[in-house]
Amino acid sequence: MSPGPETPVPETPAVEFLGVNKWFGSAHVLRDVSLTVAKSEKVVICGPSGSGKSTLIRCVNGLEPYQGGTVRVDGHDLTPGRIPAVRRTVGMVFQSFNLFSHLTVLANCTLAPIHGHGIGRRAAEARARDELARLAIADLADRYPGQLSGGQQQRVAIARALCLDPAVMLFDEPTSALDPEMVQEVLDTMADLAARGMTMLCVTHEMGFARRVADRVVFMDAGQIVEVAPPEAFFERPEHPRTREFLGRIL
Repeated sequence: MSPGPETPVPETPAVEFLGVNKWFGSAHVLRDVSLTVAKSEKVVICGPSGSGKSTLIRCVNGLEPYQGGTVRVDGHDLTPGRIPAVRRTVGMVFQSFNLFSHLTVLANCTLAPIHGHGIGRRAAEARARDELARLAIADLADRYPGQLSGGQQQRVAIARALCLDPAVMLFDEPTSALDPEMVQEVLDTMADLAARGMTMLCVTHEMGFARRVADRVVFMDAGQIVEVAPPEAFFERPEHPRTREFLGRIL
């Protein structure tokens, strides 16, 4: 008798939050948060100010320590000793760009590969120029951040993160510091990145982007995940009264 087909081995999630708790002093800002993000999945996290959404994604690469529960990246618990390794595989884009003003765009993009990963300068610069070209900003390589618009600076920040060949990209309200006319160019850049199959966790209030790109939308309030759903269900048939109230205010 021939053996039956083998049971497929489940793929290891890209990121897992398992009962995560976080306090700032006496403020309980994350309350037993659990969420699993599959590889290549695009997850948008939204919610009111102070809901814990930015704190949650900052736990992924150790920018925020947490006091209870577990965070796993590619199946490995995020222990203090593993944080340096995780930061080499998780890219992050902040709302305030965080570029080094005294370095050119090219130097911003090659700093970590050369000094953090030991990549040769020529290889690092070639990779940086490739990423800048993909984001349609190759002509900015020799400029300084102060010579760029906000939208251009944020695209440079995305290119800088991509130069480390991350497995996961975190976006913490990447358009909130931009003038309205600059927002769409950054959202388009993020959508192109999503189309390349990148695993993405995005904290944003840009609901049009969530409809267009997200596989799932997560709504947080008071440190808890209130609702998780695909975009169509989330926007057209929200189940929780707090979700409906939030959407009614912002849409």
